[in-house]
Amino acid sequence: VQLVESGGGLVQAGGSLTLSCAASGNIFGLNTMGWYRRAPGKERELLVTIRNGRSTYYADSVKGRFTISRDNAKNTLYLQMNSLKPEDTAMYYCAARDPYSGEYDYWGQGTQVTVSS
Repeated sequence: VQLVESGGGLVQAGGSLTLSCAASGNIFGLNTMGWYRRAPGKERELLVTIRNGRSTYYADSVKGRFTISRDNAKNTLYLQMNSLKPEDTAMYYCAARDPYSGEYDYWGQGTQVTVSS
């Protein structure tokens, strides 16, 4: 399984970005996927998850501002981010849960999001 994120960049506070995560390889059965982020000096944070096409979790820090979606025809996961804040600055990663281990075993390389004030 390969996951490749894109769509990061520099945006002003209050702006929007949409991240994409293209999946390839043996993706059959990858029903649960999510987006994480890691800011400098902070631990990795789970932001949102989606299972069987429905969002199942939103962290309080992004609830109401971020939306996860998945296009199975394109094997692509998305993260729509609105009302961005400087504290959203981080490296963003998509991840997929292995159906056998139950763990997020598959990760992308990350895409940087920087929000200026």
